[in-house]
Amino acid sequence: MTAAAKAQADAPGTGAGSRLRWPRSLFARLALILFVGLAAGNAASFWLTMTERNQATMNVMVGYIEREVASSVALLDRLPAAERPAWLPRLARRSYHFMLEPGVSGVAPDATLSARVAASIKDGIGTDYALTANAVPGERERLQVHLRLSDGAPLTIDITPMPGIPLSRWLPLLLALQLAVLAGCCWAAVRLATRPLHQLAQAADTLGPDLKAERLAEDGPSEVARAARAFNAMQDRIAGYMTERLQILAAISHDLQTPITRMRLRVDMMDDAPQHAKLQQDLQEMETLVKEGVAYARTLHGTGEEPRRIDPDALLDSMLADYRDAGHDVSLHGKAGAALTARPQALRRVLGNLVDNALKFGGAAEIQVAPQAGELAISVLDRGPGIPAESLEAVFEPFVRLETSRNRGTGGTGLGLAIARQLARAMDAKLTLHQRPGGGLEARLVLRS
Repeated sequence: MTAAAKAQADAPGTGAGSRLRWPRSLFARLALILFVGLAAGNAASFWLTMTERNQATMNVMVGYIEREVASSVALLDRLPAAERPAWLPRLARRSYHFMLEPGVSGVAPDATLSARVAASIKDGIGTDYALTANAVPGERERLQVHLRLSDGAPLTIDITPMPGIPLSRWLPLLLALQLAVLAGCCWAAVRLATRPLHQLAQAADTLGPDLKAERLAEDGPSEVARAARAFNAMQDRIAGYMTERLQILAAISHDLQTPITRMRLRVDMMDDAPQHAKLQQDLQEMETLVKEGVAYARTLHGTGEEPRRIDPDALLDSMLADYRDAGHDVSLHGKAGAALTARPQALRRVLGNLVDNALKFGGAAEIQVAPQAGELAISVLDRGPGIPAESLEAVFEPFVRLETSRNRGTGGTGLGLAIARQLARAMDAKLTLHQRPGGGLEARLVLRS
């Protein structure tokens, strides 16, 4: 095992043993706690009930033996010696029987039940007959009480105490059914208790850039209704903030168009050709930056385009033809082979940004289409300088440019990948960057089929 693997195995909560010991979900934890608690409570109640039942049974049995043995010994004492053997089977009971013989000697009874039975018989007939009691060796608890009748004949009472009443055959089935009912009640109770949390988490997950997540029902228990109201109010506030920001950027963009146009007119009237070209380039960059900023704000606010079934192969073929008509080196490999649900304009914008980046930094772009189980992966590859591994996520941030010059022609505005990532999220897709073996970059867009 490598050091990294060992560290991962030893980390808290990452080993198989820790996962088995404690569930990860709140639903499983609450269900387990409730079920174990209720099962333990029922087990304790069952144990206390059986203990009290056995004690009551023992009290009844001891009192019964005391009365029955006293009357049986008195009867045998009054019978002629010749008639006594015939009465022995009649006087026998399930837990004891009589023998007209000295019996087996031994030590005094040490078991609690045997000692209590012996003491009870002694209290019942010990005042009339001299008797002794001893335990009989063997697997089961057993004792014998020895005495002599009035005519000197030996009499032995052989007793096998019953610790309790045997359980009914249907009782284990009833207990198993009870546990099943407890498990079902625990599952239902915890499911009802955690369902609002699941709905809240689902609503938070679906709250994408378009801010069109379904509103939570503001009903149910007071705590749940309060959390739902707070979440819905948060959605409204975020939507308001995003709308306000878009309006501000749109207003700034609109207001900047007028001074930029005036500056262009004044530049056109200049006689200095070198300065004229530089100022024209600066004005063009300003206008591009303003437009890209507004486009990025719109992607954050969401897109009004509705998803629909499209043919991705037709869309890619159309894009490929446009790039080749413009003289760019773009190739396409692979087929989707099936339609999917997406926003076509947003998808075209994402792929266009990725292909433009590949052409800008690599001179050529290669598009690869790979259908997967329930997904469609579209990769745009180039053989440009690539991106360092530590910057593969940073370049998705707005206005981040790895090219250190101030030339917009090589560094761009720093918004192309940010816009592509936001549009991908709006389509419920995933956009990632990967280094290619041998140099270059792969931009991978994974769409749900």
